Amino acid sequence: MSDWALYGAVIVTVFAIVDPVGVLPFFVALTEGFDDADRRVIVERASIVLGTVLLLFALLGRFLFKIFGFTLGAFEIAGGIILFVVAFDMLEGRVTRTKLTPEDREAAIDRRDEIAVVPLGIPLLAGPGAISTVMIDAGSSGGSPLAIGVTFVAIAIVTALTFVILKLGPPILRGLGRVGVMAMTRVLGLILAALGVQFVLNGVASVLPHL
Repeated sequence: MSDWALYGAVIVTVFAIVDPVGVLPFFVALTEGFDDADRRVIVERASIVLGTVLLLFALLGRFLFKIFGFTLGAFEIAGGIILFVVAFDMLEGRVTRTKLTPEDREAAIDRRDEIAVVPLGIPLLAGPGAISTVMIDAGSSGGSPLAIGVTFVAIAIVTALTFVILKLGPPILRGLGRVGVMAMTRVLGLILAALGVQFVLNGVASVLPHL
């Protein structure tokens, strides 16, 4: 019974670290101006990126870090810089769109694909915390196939829940309206900038002892 409680804790922990509910406002702000079809594509691709990245690092994370010679702290610093750049665009109003003209359609599709991968897929969903969590869960399993399998099941469940939660974005978007989304984008841009700085500080703090 204690083992099953532990396995349940793995699922809850991964969900809490990924925090799709907390990411939802950023998704709404980043996709303002896109139609429902574009948002659906973003949700699908961001969920795929989340599941793929977490599975990859659960399986090969420690080896990848050794092969490329970087640490989790370096990953946190890189993720923080990415978040800060995106946050700056949000504060400048470059992310939002009020209307997509036919001439802008191709650029919008490119932007849609970019948003799905960065920053939604990485690092907002599959961030350093989520990556380190699945690496630890899989790595500390003692080689138990059941424990490793539970980590993979947790990733699958969290990915599915994330997909469902992000699909709730469009109704929220319609409820907020254009002005509401613009205001929320500026506020969230500031929060995202602070989060990016915190990622960098965490990374620097973990790297400094090794210098």
